[in-house]
Amino acid sequence: MSYISLSEKDRKEMLDTIGISSVDELFRSIPDNLKIKQKLNVPEALTEPELARKIEEIANQNSYHHFLSFLGAGAYSHVIPSVVDYLSSRGEFLSPYTPYQPEVSQGTLQIIFEFQTLICQLTGMDIANASLYDGASGAAEAALMAHRLKSRSKILVAKSIHPQYRDVIQTYTRNLDLSVEEIAYSDRGEVDYEDLNKKLDEDTSAVLIQSPNFFGVIEQLDNISALTHERQALSVVVVAEPVSLGILEAPGNLGADIVTGEGQSFGLPLSFGGPYLGFMACQKEFVRQFPGRIAGETKDVDGKRGFVLTLSTREQHIRRERATSNICTNQAWCALRATIFMELLGKKGLKELAWQNLQKAHYTLDKITQIKGIKTRFMGVCFNEFVLEFEKPWADIDTFLQEKGIIGGLSFEDSYPELANCVLVCVTESHTKEDIDRFVGHLKEACQ
Repeated sequence: MSYISLSEKDRKEMLDTIGISSVDELFRSIPDNLKIKQKLNVPEALTEPELARKIEEIANQNSYHHFLSFLGAGAYSHVIPSVVDYLSSRGEFLSPYTPYQPEVSQGTLQIIFEFQTLICQLTGMDIANASLYDGASGAAEAALMAHRLKSRSKILVAKSIHPQYRDVIQTYTRNLDLSVEEIAYSDRGEVDYEDLNKKLDEDTSAVLIQSPNFFGVIEQLDNISALTHERQALSVVVVAEPVSLGILEAPGNLGADIVTGEGQSFGLPLSFGGPYLGFMACQKEFVRQFPGRIAGETKDVDGKRGFVLTLSTREQHIRRERATSNICTNQAWCALRATIFMELLGKKGLKELAWQNLQKAHYTLDKITQIKGIKTRFMGVCFNEFVLEFEKPWADIDTFLQEKGIIGGLSFEDSYPELANCVLVCVTESHTKEDIDRFVGHLKEACQ
């Protein structure tokens, strides 16, 4: 459908309808000192061919595709089979909207049902919802859900959770009668059990842990869950890199009550920042406080298998002000791609993918730590990310690497000031041995 802008006649009719004479009158509640009086410094309008040419010029300035990147930190570069693009681009999947009417939405509802089933199998939980915005909002929704279930005034959040996830949790809880306290990390890069034990009390609704955490370290979830349950609090596990679940024990089998995380690794390209895909699962007794919606399986009047929206606790539906969440989408197309990706790989394929990530990361770590002036910052067991500490300033090494066409990792300078000169490096199956050896060679050259 072509875009047709409003005419002056359209604007006048709208103003007449609401009973005012001008646009200025519409915004009279805004103080004059806050209004911009001069013209905005934006270019004049372009024709469609001119605009297309301008966008192409801007796009051609992107140099990222020329770089070999070892960035991770919640955004992971994985190989995406071409069939994921092909199937998810079919009109049947691209055109549907929210499946409010099951009689015309069976395909979309089945995909959601299968996505939920796969997430339950991965996480070891009883039920999963139809997905969320992203991993960060999923973590925040889990914190709110735990608060509703326990009605206690405190949430404990590990400092080793992704900094942006922690920021979103703080934003969600800022105006509630709920305090958020951080749990320190140990020299191994794991949760500091002494600090956890000190802060965990009868006021705690839940403990939120990420595994593998932001340092790439795998947490001892069974120990943490046991300690949490001793105080009748809920154990919430955040998974930012779900490929790890191909070889790690499911969090639900280690005592987790709620599992949430980011599904971008399953068939979604990095795309300069999105869209992403949140997933969430929990034990069945908590279903009434579960945010979002759940697709279920049933039978029609002829006894044939069919799919419906079984539970929808959103504010758009009958729950209204009693809704458990104001989530208004479930990223259905992203969930579709994740479902296709997981079903293509299957259990064995996902395990092989996880092993490749693990092996290549540890090959890289072994090679790098042989270089003088570089050491591993944390001794905990890692998956496909690890933290390196440099003797020389990282800024100088980073500049050198970028001149060689390599993005060597994420500096902790802003998110963890105490980890000066430390860098998070990620290696996935998309990196070849030649890529890794090239990276290691230039690192050695930079340090010397």
